[in-house]
Amino acid sequence: MDTQLLILPGLGDSGEKHWQTFWHKKFKNSIRIVQDNWDQPLREDWISRLNEEISKLESPTVLVAHSLAVSLVLHWAEHKSNKNIIGALLVAPADVDSPEHTPEEVRNFSPMPLYKLSFPSIVVASENDPYASFERKKYFAEKWGSDFVNVGKQGHINSDSDLKYWEEGQDILQKLIEKIS
Repeated sequence: MDTQLLILPGLGDSGEKHWQTFWHKKFKNSIRIVQDNWDQPLREDWISRLNEEISKLESPTVLVAHSLAVSLVLHWAEHKSNKNIIGALLVAPADVDSPEHTPEEVRNFSPMPLYKLSFPSIVVASENDPYASFERKKYFAEKWGSDFVNVGKQGHINSDSDLKYWEEGQDILQKLIEKIS
């Protein structure tokens, strides 16, 4: 893949067994964002760090966001832009509006922005994700103008899902990159 990847982990970071960690090791053209506080995230701090990293980009880049980082992308793109951001892979969006699905620590990322993104995107959803209902993720994809991919029952598509290099996700990413090209 010639396109650069900016990997955006969610709450708690993505551990050693998370597919984002495997992708970062595999793809030499990837950058992984590091937030100052993974466990008590503050939306404005996270947006500031994301904007800082994006401002350094010199080549076409796809955002690869998981969980809470999906709402980060939406909050960032609502008020900012950068010509190098050409797409986003939005995996397992956490429903920051729902105390039933997400912890109190993420409530400052609420409300979830609902508008059409200015770049192509794909929402990847699991049918049994505890952090958002399947219907809600479909609704998000519709509002964001994103393509929607159902990967079946993969939980939160995280370390617990034991996906390692998550080849299915790489195929989905490749389809996004081909769509952009």
